[in-house]
Amino acid sequence: MKVIFFITGFLVLVSACNRSGGKVTIPDNPFFSEYTTPFGVPPFDKMKVEHYKPAFLKGMEEQKQEIEAILNQRSLPDFENTIVALDRSGGLLRKVSAVFGGLNSANTTEEMQALNKELSPLLSAHRDDIKLNARLFARVKGVYERQKEFDLNKEQAALLRKTYQEFIRGGVNLSPEKQEKLRSLNREIALLQLTFGQNMLKETNAYRLILENQEDLAGLPESLITAAAEVAKSKGMEGKWVFTLHNPSIMPFLQFSGSRELREKILKAYLNRGNNGNEADNKEVVKKLVTSRLEKARLMGYDNYAAFVLEDRMAKNETNVYRLLEQIWEPALRKAKEEAVDLQAAMEEEGIQEELKSWDWRYYNEKVMKAKFDIDENQLRPYLQLENVRKGMFYVANQLYGISFTELEDIPKPHEEARAFECKDENGAHLGILYMDYFPRAGKRGGAWCSTYRSQIYKDSVRVAPVVTIVCNFTRPSKDKPALLSPDEASTMFHEFGHALHNLFKDVHYYGISGVPRDFVELPSQLMEHWAFEPEVLGVYATHYQTGELMPKELMEKLQESGKYGQGFATVERIQASVLDMAYHVLKEVPADFDIPRFEEKVLKRLGALSQIPPRYRTTYFNHTMGGGYTAGYYSYMWAEVLDADAYQAFVETGNLFDSGLAAKFRQYVLAPGGIEDAMVMYTNFRGTEPGVEALLRNRGLK
Repeated sequence: MKVIFFITGFLVLVSACNRSGGKVTIPDNPFFSEYTTPFGVPPFDKMKVEHYKPAFLKGMEEQKQEIEAILNQRSLPDFENTIVALDRSGGLLRKVSAVFGGLNSANTTEEMQALNKELSPLLSAHRDDIKLNARLFARVKGVYERQKEFDLNKEQAALLRKTYQEFIRGGVNLSPEKQEKLRSLNREIALLQLTFGQNMLKETNAYRLILENQEDLAGLPESLITAAAEVAKSKGMEGKWVFTLHNPSIMPFLQFSGSRELREKILKAYLNRGNNGNEADNKEVVKKLVTSRLEKARLMGYDNYAAFVLEDRMAKNETNVYRLLEQIWEPALRKAKEEAVDLQAAMEEEGIQEELKSWDWRYYNEKVMKAKFDIDENQLRPYLQLENVRKGMFYVANQLYGISFTELEDIPKPHEEARAFECKDENGAHLGILYMDYFPRAGKRGGAWCSTYRSQIYKDSVRVAPVVTIVCNFTRPSKDKPALLSPDEASTMFHEFGHALHNLFKDVHYYGISGVPRDFVELPSQLMEHWAFEPEVLGVYATHYQTGELMPKELMEKLQESGKYGQGFATVERIQASVLDMAYHVLKEVPADFDIPRFEEKVLKRLGALSQIPPRYRTTYFNHTMGGGYTAGYYSYMWAEVLDADAYQAFVETGNLFDSGLAAKFRQYVLAPGGIEDAMVMYTNFRGTEPGVEALLRNRGLK
């Protein structure tokens, strides 16, 4: 999952600060000078929590002064003195936001979370001060209405159009009374989203399944048992085993634990995060958030929040979103029901004459996979050593684009466990820096994502290279074994690497067109997943961690054959989450007694969901939508999969999965130009035609 850090809040450590003239200063604050580190990366080793607040405050003040300078010009507004000047403003704020946002997600502390909350309303107000500035908009509008006078190229025209639209969507045309209400709603939404995410992290970190008896470990792979013993030891419980709600712990537990009772216990804990009636309960947060979002949409003249959000995305409206989901839902549900029959039969073969439950699915799916394809995850992990998978994806990038990666040791890193690599283009030119941070820890939120500590841009006609980070929560190495990934984790690494390539290849001159629509952003990442298990790629990286022997051809073939089994489950849980997300944001009224669990139940029942397959994310821990970023946008994964399945088919059709000419075309039309024009136009420039869902259905084995 790609996360674009749109900082909505932030600490309050001023005891170590010097005060003079009412202003807070920090000696040697690294944000207040140019970085002198290799490649200009942030000096993470010199950054302290007390540096952030002064940098944020100064960053906001500097941008206000830059805005005033734009307004106080005597010359008529033009593209350079208004649009470009506005795009370049806020350099310090952008600088500190990128670092704080990245570290607050990957290695947060209670102090950082407190700062997040303290600065949230200040940052919300600062953004509104810009977007609701009537004088500033008058200059922007003046350039927009006279744009034919300026002989703009495609990129410049795109920046002007997006800048103008951002003011309109930011509420600049509202009455003063409505603008004040909008400011209040923006502050409230930002804080609620922040609170939701912090509650989710608390709930995930709080739970421990503590086992004391050897017999409770039946069926679990040795690597998972060893990891659980090491967690227990770190918690002062040596001789016991501790399992958590972090994916590298709970998912293999659900797959392999022979105890139905324990599987039920840990899955219920996972599904009830944020729904436990404690201080981290998210139900009231969700109710307030959905209400505030709807109120904002109505204030802006829309029937519901989804209509407001979707207007500038590829989907355009909720009708198109539901049309896509409906096209995939029926074949996915049919396949899931077929899988359920297989799993129920496997249960009955073991003498369990009960209905298949959600905590049974992954366990019996492993057994059925073994019976049908003579393959299971434990056979594959020894060949999926983390470092080898990384080398495999670097190999794919080299074959497609000619780029190379070299590890860097003497360079500041965002965390001591992170790895750093320099990326060079085919001609040897520096493209950027890539950090990789693999393993879970208490201060890291769940999932996997890619973001930047510095975005690519041009300064004085010189390319400023990006600093990109991939953050994951993969299975840790143990005392006697390196980190061995599951197939899902290996696929995730390729996925996030696709986002990284998007950032590394980006070639834009303005911040305002650096981004792409949310339902387009997953195309590069999901496309990269297709190469992960191709025999031509496995033949390069999939070697046994002990013997060094290549994965046998027979096992590669089994991996290919079995890859589509279980896609009914995977597709159903994702569509359910997509529909749930949309259901909250197409509401035209939120009742005073809004019952979150009951609403979720009704939505899933109306959809015709199977009770054994919960949505991929239930409401109270659905951070994609309730934490912001993918609000009314979780469907984007399926939307982008239509594109990525069709795009990969282009490579298949050439007969060469490493067709460098086609890769160059993908780089030129999709990866490099940012949001220079309509996303579908960018795609058809690459492919020649718009895609349908057929390739997706074939890819998932649903057709």
